[in-house]
Amino acid sequence: MKRAVVTGASGQIGRPTVAALARDGWDVTAASRGGGRDTAWDAGVRTVRLDRADDTALAAVVGDGCDLLVDMVAYDASHARQLTSLAGRIGSAVVISSVSVYDDGSGRNFDTLHKPGGFPAYPVPVPETQPTVAPGEASYSTRKVALERELLAAGGEFPVTVLRPAAVHGPYSPLPRELYFVKRNLDGRRSRVLSYRGESRFHPSSARNIAELVRLAAARPGTRVLNACDGETPTVAGIGAAVDAVMGVETRTTLLDGPPRGSVGGTPWSVPHPVVFDMSLAERELGYRPVVSYADSLPETVEWLTGVLAGRDWRECFPLLARTYPDLFDYAAEDARLAA
Repeated sequence: MKRAVVTGASGQIGRPTVAALARDGWDVTAASRGGGRDTAWDAGVRTVRLDRADDTALAAVVGDGCDLLVDMVAYDASHARQLTSLAGRIGSAVVISSVSVYDDGSGRNFDTLHKPGGFPAYPVPVPETQPTVAPGEASYSTRKVALERELLAAGGEFPVTVLRPAAVHGPYSPLPRELYFVKRNLDGRRSRVLSYRGESRFHPSSARNIAELVRLAAARPGTRVLNACDGETPTVAGIGAAVDAVMGVETRTTLLDGPPRGSVGGTPWSVPHPVVFDMSLAERELGYRPVVSYADSLPETVEWLTGVLAGRDWRECFPLLARTYPDLFDYAAEDARLAA
C-alpha cells in the first residue's frame, strides 16, 4: 500500500482530501497542528501533531519516506525549500497555491483590488499561462508565486503538482462567503440588494473538488500547475437563489446597475469584472471531472454554518470574514436604501 502524508489535514481542504486518498487505497498519515481526526475518515488513517514551520518535525513525519506528500499550508519559498530538501524521501507532491497569483497583464491583480481602478480585467476564462505577479515577500500572492517558482525549479527530481483554487467553499471554511445569504435568512431578512445587477461571477472551488484533483494528481505524478475550480461559475444572484432554495425561503432582490453604495449591495462575491478560470488543462492532464456541483454542495455548507452560528456572534465565529467584510450585515443602511 502506498503511503501518503497530508499536512494541514484538519483544515477545510485537508479533511476531504484525507478521505479521498484513503478511499483510493492510500495509507494516509493526517498531520495537523492539533492532530485531530475527522469523523468521516477511515479508521486506518493515522493522525499526528505537526508544527509545519518545524523542519525537523516535518522530516520526522515523512520518516524513511512516503510516496506522496500533500501540503495544504505551504506559503512561501522557505516552505518550498523544506519540501525539496526531502526530495529523496518523497515520491511526488501536491501543493496548494492560489489563483491570487495571477496578474491581468496590466499590473492589476488581487493585491490591487481595493485601489481606484485596480480591479483586474482578466481574460475569461483565465488559463494557467496567464502572467503572475512577481515573486517576493510583500503579500500573500507574491509569496505564493515564490513558493511555486521554487518548487517548479526542482521539478526534475521532485515531481510536484501545484493546484490553484479560487473561492474555496464548503464546511470548516475560515472565510465562508455563503454566510452573507445564510445569516440574512436566519435573521428573517426577506429582501436584499445586489450590486452589478447581481451578475458578478467569482469562480468557486469546492473543497471536495480540490480533493478530487489531489487524488487524480497522486495517481499520475508529474510537474505541472493547474487551476483547481468547480465546473461552473454561478452569478451572485444565482448563489443567493440557490441558498434560498436550500433553506426554503423566498427573497425579493433589488438590483443596482453599478457598484455597491457604501455597504449596500456588496457581498463577498460582488466583483466588477468576471473572475473565471479555465479548467480544460486539468481535464486533459488528469481526466478531472467535478465530483460535486455548486448547488449540490450547498446543503452541507448551510447545515454547517447554521450549526456554527447557533447563539453566537458571527464576528466571533469567523474573524477573518469579519476583518475582510466588516459591514457585511449593515441592515440599517440597506433599509434606508430600500425605502428611498
